[in-house]
Amino acid sequence: MPTERASEENRPWGRYVILDEGHDYKVKRIEVLPGKRLSYQRHQQRAEHWFVVRGTAKVTLNGEEILVPAGNSIDIGLEVAHRVQNPDDSELLVFVETQTGTYFGEDDIERLEDDFGRAEFT
Repeated sequence: MPTERASEENRPWGRYVILDEGHDYKVKRIEVLPGKRLSYQRHQQRAEHWFVVRGTAKVTLNGEEILVPAGNSIDIGLEVAHRVQNPDDSELLVFVETQTGTYFGEDDIERLEDDFGRAEFT
């Protein structure tokens, strides 16, 4: 069986690696640098499940903040506004994201707020 190199992307908040994907799912390992956060966003065509493996994630779901420590998980439904932040000032946050749905392209990201100037709304 041929081996494939994982797809890796560096971002201003950290990086992610695509571990596996199929026609109805995608699995990523996401690393968030200390003090950084991803955009506040929602998706029309996919839901997500996050399992925290290192650190504590500060998750915002529809305006409500929830702390998710290592060993715990959280589900993000379709069209739910969400964000993940690494509140720690020294430790890397690592979580595994499993996306399920019908489409996984970057153009299904509706950014509501973004620290890096990528928001569609202000």
